[in-house]
Amino acid sequence: MAKIIYTHTDEAPLLATYSFLPIIQAYAAKAGVEVETRDISLAGRILAAFPENLTEDQKIGDALAELGELAKTPEANIIKLPNISASVPQLKAAITELQSQGFDIPNYPEDDDAGAEEVRARYDKLKGSAVNPVLREGNSDRRAPAAVKNFARKNPHSMGTWSADSKTRVATMSGNDFRDNEQSVIIPAADTLTIRFVTEGETRILKDGLKVLEGEVIDGTVLRAAALDEFLREQIAAAKADDVLFSAHLKATMMKVSDPIIFGRIVRAFFPALFEQYGETLAAAGLSANNGLAAIIAGAEDLPERDGILAAIEQGYAEGPRLAMVNSDKGITNLHVPSDVIVDASMPAMIRIGGHMWGPKGEEDDTIAVLPDSSYAGVYQAVIDDCKTNGAYDPTTMGSVANVGLMAQKAEEYGSHDKTFQLDADGRVEVVNSAGEVLISHDVEAGDIWRACQTKDEPIRDWVKLAVTRSRASGQPAVFWLDESRAHDRNLIAKVNEYLGDHDTEGLDIRILAPIEATKFSVERIRRGEDTISVTGNVLRDYLTDLFPILEVGTSAKMLSVVPLMNGGGLFETGAGGSAPKHVQQLVEENHLRWDSLGEFLALAESFRHEATTEDNKGAAVLADALDLATERLLDENKSPSRKVGEIDNRGSHLYVAAYWAEALASQTEDAELATAFKPVAEAFASQLDAIAAELVALQGPAVDLGGYYRPVDEKASAAMRPSQAFNDVLAMLG
Repeated sequence: MAKIIYTHTDEAPLLATYSFLPIIQAYAAKAGVEVETRDISLAGRILAAFPENLTEDQKIGDALAELGELAKTPEANIIKLPNISASVPQLKAAITELQSQGFDIPNYPEDDDAGAEEVRARYDKLKGSAVNPVLREGNSDRRAPAAVKNFARKNPHSMGTWSADSKTRVATMSGNDFRDNEQSVIIPAADTLTIRFVTEGETRILKDGLKVLEGEVIDGTVLRAAALDEFLREQIAAAKADDVLFSAHLKATMMKVSDPIIFGRIVRAFFPALFEQYGETLAAAGLSANNGLAAIIAGAEDLPERDGILAAIEQGYAEGPRLAMVNSDKGITNLHVPSDVIVDASMPAMIRIGGHMWGPKGEEDDTIAVLPDSSYAGVYQAVIDDCKTNGAYDPTTMGSVANVGLMAQKAEEYGSHDKTFQLDADGRVEVVNSAGEVLISHDVEAGDIWRACQTKDEPIRDWVKLAVTRSRASGQPAVFWLDESRAHDRNLIAKVNEYLGDHDTEGLDIRILAPIEATKFSVERIRRGEDTISVTGNVLRDYLTDLFPILEVGTSAKMLSVVPLMNGGGLFETGAGGSAPKHVQQLVEENHLRWDSLGEFLALAESFRHEATTEDNKGAAVLADALDLATERLLDENKSPSRKVGEIDNRGSHLYVAAYWAEALASQTEDAELATAFKPVAEAFASQLDAIAAELVALQGPAVDLGGYYRPVDEKASAAMRPSQAFNDVLAMLG
């Protein structure tokens, strides 16, 4: 049989899988398509990292490594659901839970734990965007499907009101940041590089054996800590003077080394008295500002200085500006947890509600949004300026901005790999080739953050090809978001201009614009109801595939995300998972899962379509077309999950999509066998649909025990997510 791999991930997407996967497997089998799972959850990856600590029954394979190899083959057909991009607090919480479940894995080592380098190194490989770079052996094609866009126009989501005199603005560094200090080179021939740190007393190797290919783009840059600290003090004072909220927006998951450090310096800047008086005490207790205010507050409970620490925190609140809140009811601030305020989700949400965030008393207000590195901060400011001038966007008329993203073979994964360092002394960081020639060099001071990244040539060629292909297929302009004044972008511009010559671009509108100009061009077209393709590097891909979808259709989870793998396979991603933790909390407390599986429906249809093409399986194509019809009907009839207990949730939406899918399959005429197989199923659903839907609503309310957050007990999670025996019996009719 043909085979699709459906990934077993985390949080709300994982819980939805317990409900939706049995439907997929039952339907797919009728077209000769086998659907298997692979566990790439955070818990699964932790267990795979320590096989020697587990019993034979507890051991699991390294599914991520397996899928990484599969992604390089023509046979790959992988559906990838959102997974946790773990911060240190999340990693520690997952470890604690697994230990409580009987897994003898080690604790995450603290900074001063002796002899723990190997354990720390294994865990550090699991932090941040550890999954995506392994699987993404192709570039990204992400866009709003017609059904989603049409639904948003007919059923517009709420948009806040923008005022021309709004005080909301983006604050970013004017120099001495990653953008300002960037150096970039193109490697002339395959080589092995070394990153070294030269100080007065010694030369240390930070990274050796760094293999590079001919034509590869190598970048290095540094953010200067002293300049960052000065900038932060200025913005805190400005927020106080302007009487607006202070908010920080980072990517402490994807930029898993650099951004937690920056986050920690923001915490230190906001609470100066705390660290002046108790900095050494906190450090001795292993409490780092990098992990956020919540970790400090929790850890202080066990310290003799507890009362003084808490008083110093209150002093920071009193003397500083009002802090933006994650949850004002629970006192969770913007600085509590580094993974709570992720820039690509937090900034679009703020823009969508009129430039406001929530204050300590639950009030909405303007904010100074601090994005320290200036590389892409101007994109958000350009959108804010447009909204101040022209008002909020209108979902009923606005155009779309699709994205072709350069991400294959770990392209441009700044900060999420082993080439980012915080320097502990003054000196010079150098990137050196095998002949001893210095390619990149930066003078640094203690505390500075230095980082490098790689972008291989073949993915750049494929990215250009995909951009031309999408522009040709859609008739839309394709805009490369590249800035001639930035070192990395200059090298990419040269390659883009060269590789565009390999393609027929006659009649196409293909442009290269700096990100701020590209933003202005795109939003002008949006307001005219016109569509545009943004063609970007990997970090901007991450930002824009939340920014525009959240404004256009209310969420990034409803986007179609296809990754045509470079060797012929397919990777189909199902949307963002940023709100997944709140969804799990609601299920546990109220037995209501509001996670919307629309992304899974869209990705699954494309996966079937890929199977039909590569395996000449006409039945898979019929499944895909029927699922698309079911998905559009689901939207039109408003059967997506509600936010409120006592109304339709994720399980109910799965019921309706299963029923509509079966009906579409039973009524189609392209495959008689499938029509015959699904006719009794469609009839059974039709006769019981209202009763099963009512049953799935009636069971909501009581608390649910899943047996774990990071690793739920299968039996408990399955019982919670497949509670209707009548529904299960209809599926069982397919054998």
